[in-house]
Amino acid sequence: MSRRAALFGIVTAVVLVGAFFYLLRLKRLTFAPISPKSEATVRTKLREAALAPASAATQLVTLYFPSYATGLLIPETRPLALAANDTDRIKQVVLALIEGSQKGLGTVLPPSATLRAVFMTSDGTAFLDFSQDALTNFPPGIESESLAVYSIVDSIAANVPDVKRVKFLVQGQQVRTLAGHIDLSGYFAPNSSWIAPSQ
Repeated sequence: MSRRAALFGIVTAVVLVGAFFYLLRLKRLTFAPISPKSEATVRTKLREAALAPASAATQLVTLYFPSYATGLLIPETRPLALAANDTDRIKQVVLALIEGSQKGLGTVLPPSATLRAVFMTSDGTAFLDFSQDALTNFPPGIESESLAVYSIVDSIAANVPDVKRVKFLVQGQQVRTLAGHIDLSGYFAPNSSWIAPSQ
């Protein structure tokens, strides 16, 4: 074998090995799994953006997230380009709650939960229709379920003043309980007793 042929063989082997490792790395980057939380956050942001009018200025909204250690709701403010009508504003507030706290507080609803529809009556009753996923992954106990419910109700009332009470539906149907404890058959008015006193 000539020296030139041997050199050509070595160069070819190096190129093939390099190409193999490059393809492995490319495959890893291309097919890297996306965490459900980050996927849900992206989906929530896209829905919020779709609801917000292009000309809307951002406003500070107040959201209430549960602190399971204290058994109270902690206010958290963030900028949001709120829609003009109440129904879309309600959707935006609930989507922001699903996205989760930016300060490490408890979750209100699982990231997979979907707000299927919102309907508001002239007497200020907001009907919220959630997907079945909304009934999963709550810390056990009636207090944690109450915190989740009033997190939603008080957050909506704080940002959509025309809402006087909230009715929860799942898949378009009335459900008896949230996750086995709190009764969802009635209507929920805002209740500031769950909110932590301001420091």
